[in-house]
Amino acid sequence: MTSIQQNIEQITSQIEASQQKCGRPRESVQLLAVSKTKPVDAILEAAQAGQRAFGENYVQEGASKVAHFSEQHPELQIEWHFIGPIQSNKSRLVAENFAWVHTVDRAKIAQRLNDQRPAGSEPIQVLMQVNTSGETSKSGLDENEIFALAELISSLPNLTLRGLMSIPANVSDYSSQLAAFTQLANLKEKLVQKYPEQSIDTLSMGMSGDMEAAIEAGSTMVRIGTAIFGARDYSNKA
Repeated sequence: MTSIQQNIEQITSQIEASQQKCGRPRESVQLLAVSKTKPVDAILEAAQAGQRAFGENYVQEGASKVAHFSEQHPELQIEWHFIGPIQSNKSRLVAENFAWVHTVDRAKIAQRLNDQRPAGSEPIQVLMQVNTSGETSKSGLDENEIFALAELISSLPNLTLRGLMSIPANVSDYSSQLAAFTQLANLKEKLVQKYPEQSIDTLSMGMSGDMEAAIEAGSTMVRIGTAIFGARDYSNKA
């Protein structure tokens, strides 16, 4: 059976090959290991293989993992990213536990994350979620809403605006994937021009099936789960 370490090495090699093909510098794309539904033993194996950034979709499950590793393995210094939808009644757990939040798409959530961040903590690194496909079933801002929310986030002391995230339509042809990701990359550049004083340097886009197109378009963070940890079991999600 292929080990988690071997899977991480394979994905890392694919990322490096895509960077080289596109003429991008090495290590310009970060691997975010999506560990939702996975046990702490699997995360520990990945961390011991050198992986440090992990993404969680479910608030309570993620918070329990943060607590476990903080207590049992503080030396690993894992960086926790929240990449799932945020309900208002669970925003405090997100604010208290996660270093990054990828899915901010409305002012109410941004304000709550800011207000509920524990005193003395580093600001939350925030990505705004954009709905590039226009699908009504997906969360995210449209292009006309991005700048108003960016203005608010930039004014909040416990949040730092870092960039954009998207979950594009599930299409298999490369040109369609590239077009969707390029749209997001162009929006990020508009944000950089409007807010040059902010650290807007992150594009969270690309998963196993569209990672190469995402990297060509300028992704700085790809979200990979099943290819690292294997098939997910959703029966016990929290």
